[in-house]
Amino acid sequence: MGSNSFRLHIGKHDGDAIRVLKSVREPIRLAAGLDDKGNLTPAAMQTALACLRNFREALGNYKLDAVRVVATSAMRVARNAAAFLPEAEQAIGYPIEIISGEEEGRLIYMGVASAVAVPGERRLVIDIGGGSTELILGRGQEIERVESFSVGTVKQSLSFFVGGRIDGPSFEAAILSARSHFEDAAPPYRPQFWKQCYGSSGTARTIADIIVKNGIGKEVNAETLTALKQRFIEFGHVSKIDMPGLRPDRASTIIGGLAILIGLVRELGIPLVQPIEAGLRMGVMWDLHLRSTKRDRREQSVQACVEKFHVDQRRANRVADDALALYAQTRPSCEIYTRHLYWSALLHEVGLVVSHTGYHKHACYMIENADLPGFTTREQKLMSRLVVAHKGNLRKVSEMIEEVDIAKAVVAFRLAVLFMHSRIDIDFSLVRLRMKSRIELDIPREWVADHPTLSYWLEKEQEHWDDVGVDFTIRTTG
Repeated sequence: MGSNSFRLHIGKHDGDAIRVLKSVREPIRLAAGLDDKGNLTPAAMQTALACLRNFREALGNYKLDAVRVVATSAMRVARNAAAFLPEAEQAIGYPIEIISGEEEGRLIYMGVASAVAVPGERRLVIDIGGGSTELILGRGQEIERVESFSVGTVKQSLSFFVGGRIDGPSFEAAILSARSHFEDAAPPYRPQFWKQCYGSSGTARTIADIIVKNGIGKEVNAETLTALKQRFIEFGHVSKIDMPGLRPDRASTIIGGLAILIGLVRELGIPLVQPIEAGLRMGVMWDLHLRSTKRDRREQSVQACVEKFHVDQRRANRVADDALALYAQTRPSCEIYTRHLYWSALLHEVGLVVSHTGYHKHACYMIENADLPGFTTREQKLMSRLVVAHKGNLRKVSEMIEEVDIAKAVVAFRLAVLFMHSRIDIDFSLVRLRMKSRIELDIPREWVADHPTLSYWLEKEQEHWDDVGVDFTIRTTG
C-alpha cells in the first residue's frame, strides 16, 4: 500500500529465485488524499478499500502459503490511520503492517540484492516513492546504513507545480527543497563509499525509460536528467506532456520525482544511476521466504539488541524459556503471541542500561521506538506492552489483558520473572498453570519453605490480578 500506488505481487520460490506469477498496479494516489490536517479523506479511503477488495479477489484465485500486506509513508503519517486500518484489513482479509521508513529501506535492499548477482559489491540503492525517499548503503547481501527521508513524488509535485504548471523557477525550487532534505545526511552516501548506484523505485525506472525512448540519452546521469527537466518545462503544463515511456496517469507525479532525483544526484555527486526492476515487493517476498525457512531477521534483531545493551543473556534466556513453558500450560487458542512473548522476555531487561529504577518502563519505551529490522510498528508496540506488564500493577495494561491469550502470556511472563528472581529452578513436571475465568497455580510446598521471599511475591501477584478483577488461586502440593 504505497503512497502513490497499491501493488500486488504473487510469487513462487523457484530454485535460487522468486518467480513472479502475477503483478497488479493500481494508481491510488493515497498521499494526495491527505487533507490539510493530515487525515485521509473519505474519498481516498473508499478508493483504497475498493482496490483492496479487488486484490482480495485476485488472491482468492491462488493457493497461498503466506501473505504479507505492508503500508508505507502515507499510512505512516495519516493521523486517522488507526481508525482506517480495521476497515482496510477487513477489505483485504489479512493483517496490514505499517512499516517504518527504515524497515521499508531494508526490504527494498533485500529485493535489489536478490536481483544483482555481484557478490560483495558495494552499492547505494535509492528509492523515490510517493511519500518518502530511502537511501540504503550495503555490500552484497549486507546492509550497512539505511535512512528514510520525508520527501516524495506526490508532495513535491503538489507543492511546487501548483495546478500542474511547469516552469524553470518552480523546478529549481523543487530541486533545492529536495537537496535540503539530504544535505545533512549526505557524506556517508557519496561515491567514494560505493561502486554502483541503483534506482529501485518506479520513479527511477520510468525516468530512465523516458530518457531512452525520447532519444535524450542512454544513461541516467546529471546531463540527461537536466535535459529531461528542460523538456518538461517546454511542455509548460502536466496535461500537455506527451512522451513515449510515460503513461498519462504518471505525469502529474513524475515531475516531482525528477526534481528529487536531480536533487540527489547533485547533492551526493552521483555520476550514474542504474535503474533496476526489483525493490520493496520483491524484498517482502524474500523476507516471507526466509521466515518460512527459519531464517527470520527478527531473531537477529533481538539478539543484536540484547548484545548492544549488554543484557545478561543467561537471565534473559531463562526467563524466555520458562515463560514459554508456562504459557504452553495455559493452552492459548493459537500461537500468534508465542514468539513475541519469547522475544519480549529476552528484551525485558534492556531498560537497565538507563536505570534500575523503573527499568521495565525504560525497556517499554526502547522496544517500541527502537530500530528493530524485521519488526512492524504493531509488533514492537505489542512487545513493549508485554514488557511493561511483566512487573508492577496491571492497571496500566488492563485493556490489553481483556484478550485472553494476551492475559495468559502476561501471567506466564510475570511468573517466569518472579521465579527467576526467587532463584527457583523450575521442574515443570511439578508446576501447573491454568487460566480460564481465573488463574490457578500449583507449586511444590517445598518451594515456599526453601525460598522465604516466594510467599511475599506470590501474595503481591495475587493482589495485582485482583486489582484488575481476576481471581488468582495458588495451591501448594507434595
